[in-house]
Amino acid sequence: MSAAPASGTLFIVAAPSGAGKTSLVHALLEREPGIRLSVSYTSRQPRPNEVDGQHYHFVSREAFERMAAADEFYEYANVHGDLKGTARSAVEPLLARGCDVLLEIDWQGARQVRAAQPDSVSVFILPPSRAELERRLRARASDSAETIARRLANSREEVAHAGDFDFIVVNDRFDDALADLRAIVTTQRLRRDAQLVRHAALVADLLAAG
Repeated sequence: MSAAPASGTLFIVAAPSGAGKTSLVHALLEREPGIRLSVSYTSRQPRPNEVDGQHYHFVSREAFERMAAADEFYEYANVHGDLKGTARSAVEPLLARGCDVLLEIDWQGARQVRAAQPDSVSVFILPPSRAELERRLRARASDSAETIARRLANSREEVAHAGDFDFIVVNDRFDDALADLRAIVTTQRLRRDAQLVRHAALVADLLAAG
């Protein structure tokens, strides 16, 4: 799967379930309005208070599989028994216009995206401990005991892939983790290539003969 060259930056944020990824992403987007969140599709049922089109696009498994067969996804994967994916139409047009886009996805989807978009910037969120991860999962009170046990078991494989990412952030103190995320965004925006495009007129003026 290939993607056209993009002038915007594609940020990828992944984590084991319960690490606080979604809360951090929402806080980041509130403070960094220049980043657009890509809303993923999923075949699972919505949790309480989840809104279709805001948290996910909730579709049937059959509808998801039809979209996958039609190559409509930028990436997709089976996550905890449910299908999740990012539609091409939600990412590539924005990147082509120079917009930064954030994907909140799992490690499997992140691997596909990194292969398709080597210039993407990937971040893995770790919980401060396994005990805290389990506490957060149980505190959500939205999953069955069986689902929580499965998520805890799967977290080992997810964490094993943390080394595949460009950055790792430990979400112990929320404000510190958020500051780390914002620093990653700022660092990317200050890179040479991005700055030369953003300030092309300034550079041309400074190089002009007097």
